[in-house]
Amino acid sequence: MELRQLRYFVTLAEELHFGRAAAREHIVQSALSQQIQRLERDLGVRLLNRSTHHVELTPAGTAFLVEARQILDHVGRAAQAARNAVAAPRTLRVGIIDASYDSMPQILRDVQQRLPGLTIHQVEASTPDQYRQLADGRLDIGIGRASQTPSDVASELIRLDPLGVLIPDDHRFAAQDGVPVAALSDEPLLFGEDTRSPEFNQFVIELCRAAGFAPTVYEGTVESTRAAADLVLQRRCVLCVPSSSRTSGQPGTVWRPLVEPTAHYPWSLLWRSGDRSAHVAAVIDSARRLAHRFGWLQTAFPSAGLRPGRSVPSVISDGDEPA
Repeated sequence: MELRQLRYFVTLAEELHFGRAAAREHIVQSALSQQIQRLERDLGVRLLNRSTHHVELTPAGTAFLVEARQILDHVGRAAQAARNAVAAPRTLRVGIIDASYDSMPQILRDVQQRLPGLTIHQVEASTPDQYRQLADGRLDIGIGRASQTPSDVASELIRLDPLGVLIPDDHRFAAQDGVPVAALSDEPLLFGEDTRSPEFNQFVIELCRAAGFAPTVYEGTVESTRAAADLVLQRRCVLCVPSSSRTSGQPGTVWRPLVEPTAHYPWSLLWRSGDRSAHVAAVIDSARRLAHRFGWLQTAFPSAGLRPGRSVPSVISDGDEPA
């Protein structure tokens, strides 16, 4: 059975006249008759009753017409989808937590080098909001702490980011190689708005509680990393921030890693479960290659009985596991 035979049959069923059907298909009437006869032989049933002046569908022909039309419709949609894929602009919609973090920018630069024709749109959104935008198709891929990933979102751990504090360069912590977490009990900590960074805020709170104290929260929030650095410079608070944040390069400030315990913030790529698009696959592949090149997952803790090189964060909550 061939698609042209289905098309010829549908046209003949609509015209119920071999001459008019042949004219619509731009073939001679004898060729149309031959193709219909071959179709009937392949099916093993008579589709049409013919006489010199009359053509009508048999019951089998009536049933076959419904399915034949659906097949041709599906083929037409498939062809159009292929044409649309070629004609449509190549775009990728990416969710990011904060423009100051450098993990996703590095990944996207690598993707852009490999796919120079790809247009990338970045959208700042909290991790819960990224979940919603991934689900409804507004985002293709995102990044965040995958602590409570919904079933329709897939994730893969790509970076264990050392956590530290941003302080003025003349702060008492500045002379230390590392700042014990317990030392933060005397410092007001600046948190982002909970609607924008609930996962990071909770991570820091859990870290402090594990060290035996509840953090003193600075009364007030900021909407930019520059404003956060200004508050730090005014000695009004200290800011917990991963090493990947460009905030740590603000003039007049220094970044010191947290120790006792050492803490690493887990960054994961997020995408719709079952999404096999080439652009999403390119982002995942670039992230894996950069993680290997820069050792983003090379963190070992012999004191906890782990083998060297095992990729496990020192402070981890339910769901923050390597994918």
